[in-house]
Amino acid sequence: MLQPKEGRIDGAHYLPTTPDTCLWGRLPNRDRPPVLRIASGDTVTIDTLSHEGILEDQGRDPDAYLARFGVPGERILSDARALAASGVPHDYDEDGPHVVTGPIEVTGAEPGDVLRVETLSLLPRAPYGFISSRHGYGALPGEFPETVPDSGPARDGGVRAYNSVCTFTEVVERDGRPHGVLPYGDGRAAHFPLAPFLGLMGVATDTADPVHSVPPGDFGGNLDVNELQAGSSLYLPVQVPGASFYTGDPHYAQGDGEVALTALEAPLRATLRLTVIPRTEAAALLGALGEPFAETRTHWLPLGLHEDLDEAMRRAVRAAVGFLAATQGMPRHTALAYLSAAADFEISQVVDGVKGVHCLIRKADFR
Repeated sequence: MLQPKEGRIDGAHYLPTTPDTCLWGRLPNRDRPPVLRIASGDTVTIDTLSHEGILEDQGRDPDAYLARFGVPGERILSDARALAASGVPHDYDEDGPHVVTGPIEVTGAEPGDVLRVETLSLLPRAPYGFISSRHGYGALPGEFPETVPDSGPARDGGVRAYNSVCTFTEVVERDGRPHGVLPYGDGRAAHFPLAPFLGLMGVATDTADPVHSVPPGDFGGNLDVNELQAGSSLYLPVQVPGASFYTGDPHYAQGDGEVALTALEAPLRATLRLTVIPRTEAAALLGALGEPFAETRTHWLPLGLHEDLDEAMRRAVRAAVGFLAATQGMPRHTALAYLSAAADFEISQVVDGVKGVHCLIRKADFR
C-alpha cells in the first residue's frame, strides 16, 4: 500500500489528491485556480485516485464496499476515504466518474506552446482494482452487463437501480511480474500482466463553461492510450497561460478498445516531468499539432479523435502523414505508402463518446 506521503516519492514536488486539489467528474477550465505552481522542466509526483470503489452506485463508502471482496481496512487508501466522505460535488448522472487532480501551472507556458508530459515512473498504490461495465456504455450497450446486482440511493432518498457489474481484480506476482487475476469458476482464472498508465492527462481549455471529464479532445483529457506507460511522452497544445495541467483515471492495464467500459481501474503514484516547448520550436519537432501527440522509446504516436470511429481513423492517418512530411521531409504520397506498409493503427478506446485511434510509427525506420 502507498498511502499519501508514505514510501517512495521521486519528484521534486509532491501533489496528493485531496478535496482541495481535485475535481470529480469535471476538468479544469481557464477559471480554475492552480493547486501547484512549478517551473518548466520540474518533476512532480502525484498520488492519483481511482473512482471505482467510491462512486454513488457503490455506496460512496470504500470501507463497506471493499469489505464485500474481503479487503481489510488497512488495505484501503486514506485519501479515497477522505474524498468519498467529503463535500466535493459529484453528480452521478451528469458528471463523469473520474477523480481529476490539479491543475498545475507551469511557468512560462502560453497559448500556442506545447506542453511535454514525460511519464517517469508509475507505482501501484494498492494490490487490487476493478473492471466495470454499465448499461448504456461500452462497446455493447444494452447487452452487457447481463445482471443487476446492486442498487444505490436516489437523490430523493429512495432507492435507484443501477445496472452495473464491477469485477474485483486482485493483483498477484507471477513469473516475477505483477498480474491481474480474473477467476471464472472451478478454480480457474485468467492471469494478465500489468502495464500501468494514466488514462487522463490534459491541459485546461479556454472556456468558462464546465468541462465533462469523459470525452477527450485537442486538450488531451481522457485519451486512454495504453502506450503512455513509464518512459513515454505526451505532447499537448497549450490553450491558457500556465497550461493548467491535470491528470487522473489511473489504470493498471487496458486492452485496445477498452470494450467493457473501463480498464483495470486502480490508483497510481505517478512521477511526471512537465516541460514547455515554445511555439517556434514545436512545429519543427512535431509538425502541425491539431490533436495531442505521443511517443515512446521506440515509436511515434500521432492521434485521431472524433465521435465517429471512421473519422477518428482518417484524422489519425492525416496526422501521421503530416508528421512524417513535416519532421522527416517525406513526400505526402510516400508517407501514405509507408504507413500502409509498415505502421499500425490501433483503436485507443470506443467508450468515451469521442473515440480514439493512435498510429504506431517505428523510430528505427528513420535513421
